[in-house]
Amino acid sequence: MKLNLILFGYMDTFMQTCYNIMITGKVQDIGFRALIEDIARLYDLRGFTFNDIDGSIKMVCCGENGVVADFLEELRAKGTQRGAVIDEITSKEIPFEIYLPQRFLRLYTDELTDIGRKLDKGNELLGDIKKDTSALPEIRSVLESFTLEQREHNQWIKEHNQRLEKILERLAEK
Repeated sequence: MKLNLILFGYMDTFMQTCYNIMITGKVQDIGFRALIEDIARLYDLRGFTFNDIDGSIKMVCCGENGVVADFLEELRAKGTQRGAVIDEITSKEIPFEIYLPQRFLRLYTDELTDIGRKLDKGNELLGDIKKDTSALPEIRSVLESFTLEQREHNQWIKEHNQRLEKILERLAEK
C-alpha cells in the first residue's frame, strides 16, 4: 500500500496541465510568437500560439505542473526585453484532455486583415526611415569639414616629421 502512495505521488508531480492563455498589450508585429515558440520548446511544452484579430496573442499550452508558470514568467521578462509591452497575461486551466502537436508551434493567421495590418506597419517604418534621412545633408557637411581638418592635420604631421628627421640627421653627424 505504501508503495502505491509513493508511486501515485511521483506520478502526480509529472502530471500534464493544459492552459488557455491570452497575452494583451503591444505584442503583435514584433516577432513575439517566434519568441514564445522558442521558449516553449526549451521548457518542453506542447501547444500552439496565434495572433488574434483583437490584437492579442492567444495560445494553448500544456506541460508539467509548475513548468507553465515558469514559462510565462520568462516569457514576460524576455518579451519586455524584445520590445513587447505586455499589459496582462491571463490563463485558465483546461479541465479536459486536449490533443496537441508533439512540439510547440506558432500558427500563421495571415488573413487579409492581418496582412494589411503588417503592410501598414511596414509603410509606417518606411516613413520613419525617410524622416531619419532628412539629416543626411547636415551629416555630409560635418563629414566634409572633418575630412578637411584631417587633411590639414596630416599635412602638419608630415611637415613636423620632416623637421624631426633633419634634426636627427644633424645630431647623427655630430
